[in-house]
Amino acid sequence: MGPGVSQLVECVPNFSEGRRREVINAIADAIGREGARVVDVQADAAHNRMVVTFVAEPELAIASAFAGASVAVERIDLNQHRGEHPRMGAVDVVPFVPFADLPMTVCIELAHRFGARLWKELRVPVYYYGEAARNAERRELERVRRGGFEELRDHGSEPDREPDEGAGLHPTAGATAVGARIPLIAYNVNLKTEDVQVAKDIARTIRASSGGMPNVKALGFALADRGLVQVSMNLTDYRVSNIWKVFTAIKAEAERRGIDVQESEIVGTIPLDAAVRTIKDAVMEPAFKMDQILEKRVWASE
Repeated sequence: MGPGVSQLVECVPNFSEGRRREVINAIADAIGREGARVVDVQADAAHNRMVVTFVAEPELAIASAFAGASVAVERIDLNQHRGEHPRMGAVDVVPFVPFADLPMTVCIELAHRFGARLWKELRVPVYYYGEAARNAERRELERVRRGGFEELRDHGSEPDREPDEGAGLHPTAGATAVGARIPLIAYNVNLKTEDVQVAKDIARTIRASSGGMPNVKALGFALADRGLVQVSMNLTDYRVSNIWKVFTAIKAEAERRGIDVQESEIVGTIPLDAAVRTIKDAVMEPAFKMDQILEKRVWASE
């Protein structure tokens, strides 16, 4: 990176609110007011969850994420929250992600500093995951969040469930997973059936933990208001399992059961490299390179 160019970090906080537009806007606005560049805001009513993607200089990233968290803690009560997506906190997950050539070590430090502030100022206990994990057993987010808010409320004081920052559980905001990781792709495929067991079975077939595709996490949900079901995924390393490979596998599994795909959706943003790798597979053009993207050539010349 050239002299005088600021380094940026990406942050993708997930909040447990996808239905009340005034709360969604208040959280996103608070993040932007601190100086972060809000790149994307997506909210889903069925999951009852919102995902904000922003970039900022490292110091601003902490302040911006904290501003959004403050609104979420004030406005979200998990005792009243219901949605398809697993959650343990009003501010459920806050990952810091390297942008461009920012070192992962910077993201780890930011995660620990943000987590300490979340506990100190908002009294929300924190579990560190991913590259920021202080305990090898907590590297995987699903292990940290297992059982969700309700189970942590009942068992959070047990030795293996105690948070890394703080103690107990915030009575309405639960706990937060704070981490550092490489770019992750949140990707969903919707199927033309109301039988949620189909989505659950396909999710089990393709996810890595069940012997499926590497670096794929998947769950099956009902989209009752649309008469569809969804295979909802996180692709934790798109260099290994990209969008096209995953879509093709799900489509084949659905067709084997006599079911069509309605559509698929990318939640939030994806790196350009991920799009290039998807194109390479989808059009069977193994030599396709980043340099063949017109905008990339223009940026390079500038």
